[in-house]
Amino acid sequence: EMSMRYVSKFLLGIYLFFLLWLILFKLSFNLPQFLTYSYSNVNLVPFSTFSFENTTVLRETTYNLIVFFPFGVLLDVNFKGLSFSKKLGIIFLVSFFAEFIQFLFVIGVADITDVITNTTGGLIGLWFYQLLNKHISTNKLDRLAVILGYILLLFLIVAFLFLTRTIRLR
Repeated sequence: EMSMRYVSKFLLGIYLFFLLWLILFKLSFNLPQFLTYSYSNVNLVPFSTFSFENTTVLRETTYNLIVFFPFGVLLDVNFKGLSFSKKLGIIFLVSFFAEFIQFLFVIGVADITDVITNTTGGLIGLWFYQLLNKHISTNKLDRLAVILGYILLLFLIVAFLFLTRTIRLR
């Protein structure tokens, strides 16, 4: 049981690393490109670019929900003593912090809509964990979450390696 706690914290750490790498550098290995990147924009009007016809914005919104969903689950797995509102606050702060760093270092668009959709994705993860926890014991649910987390991590690593290899071959 003690090792499960360390494994779940390790998974949370890896997840946060990939999450920030995704948000800030779009999973790029070309960091100098981002350090010399001088395009910056700020959107403080929630959902100002949202429409069901704009598939790019719709896809980004969906990605934000999906990418932050595991954060809610992993917070529930790792921090049993924290209240629901504190876990939600952590999700909000991580999202806000990532958007603020984008603004501060002039890398991309700092968007309030992203903060809202990221936080909503984490909120859905928190709800999902708590809903399942009504039907599955905490130990079994935590073990399931960690196993699925590792499977997803392995899948992402393999997909990422495949994509970078495919891009290099062109």
